[in-house]
Amino acid sequence: MNAMIELCEVTKRYSAGGRPAVAEVTLQVASGEAVAVMGPSGSGKSTVLNLIAGLDRPTSGTVAVAGRRIDTLSETGVARFRRDKIGMIFQFFNLLDDLTVMDNVLLPAQLTGVHRAAARARGEELLTALRIYQHRDAYPARLSGGERQRVAIARALVNSPDVLLADEPTGAVDTATGEEIGELLLDLNSSGQTLVLVTHNPDLAMKYAHRVVELRDGQVTGDGTRPSSAGHDGGGIAEVTR
Repeated sequence: MNAMIELCEVTKRYSAGGRPAVAEVTLQVASGEAVAVMGPSGSGKSTVLNLIAGLDRPTSGTVAVAGRRIDTLSETGVARFRRDKIGMIFQFFNLLDDLTVMDNVLLPAQLTGVHRAAARARGEELLTALRIYQHRDAYPARLSGGERQRVAIARALVNSPDVLLADEPTGAVDTATGEEIGELLLDLNSSGQTLVLVTHNPDLAMKYAHRVVELRDGQVTGDGTRPSSAGHDGGGIAEVTR
């Protein structure tokens, strides 16, 4: 397997001698694969996502993303790597209310030094594909939950990341909007975007991921391939993800 993400015997403890949040987790995610990570509250789902993003460092074991060990990088190095290679979508959007939609989307590009004209062209392309271009000059507080999540997706994609991490991306929206967000994620993956999705929703996992990894008490208790989502023809956002 051409692994985009590789965790090898990873253990994470947040306090010395304390119970590990994850314990000896080994996990590989192939380039272009969509994997859902499921489990009850406290099972270690978000810790796994944070380890992949370099937001947490393992107590032991190794973490590699896009062929590079990130657990050995300096704080500055891992922050730069995350800006360049990883896009993140959160349950509660994490948008800046004092910035417009467009400025929220452009922020990661500005942090990586992309020329503003090029970044703005990319932002316009994404907002158009996500059908929220008309809100480019609005502020997030004036948008619906689904619209805010679309802005968050555009922001996550503006630097064309190798890996997209989504932490409960439908948790703060209604069911119908959650379905729309799920379809967007499926469309992104159909274009070749590697996706790791943390969710408590088994329907979302079944519909929009190739594999479901189940965690309990910090350990992998299941890892199964789901039937292919054949017949989804994508379009729209798939054309501008890379």
